Amino acid sequence: MADFLQVSTATETREQAVELARSVVTGRLAAGAQIVGPVVSAFWHEGEFGTGEEWQLLFKSRADGYAALEAHLLKHHPWKNPEVSAVPLVTGSDAYLRWIATTAGPVSDE
Repeated sequence: MADFLQVSTATETREQAVELARSVVTGRLAAGAQIVGPVVSAFWHEGEFGTGEEWQLLFKSRADGYAALEAHLLKHHPWKNPEVSAVPLVTGSDAYLRWIATTAGPVSDE
């Protein structure tokens, strides 16, 4: 498993996305978040096809913190069954990955 992940979800409004990003990053569950949108989504929901505008959130996090990040997103997300998915960051600049490693997770006393 990769040491770092990009975790994604989406919300209906920009304000919801900003609030969710704020709660995750200030809680140190991710080093940072990007909000992209609006994006147009096409999907099946409760047996019906739909389309709509959403705001996508992309979190940069450590893989060992995924469970806590997922739990936070599911608890604080405005939707009952939101997308929460992750893809591994298989490579990146040393400085960038070091930033994720030292920023996401508990603050060290060192």
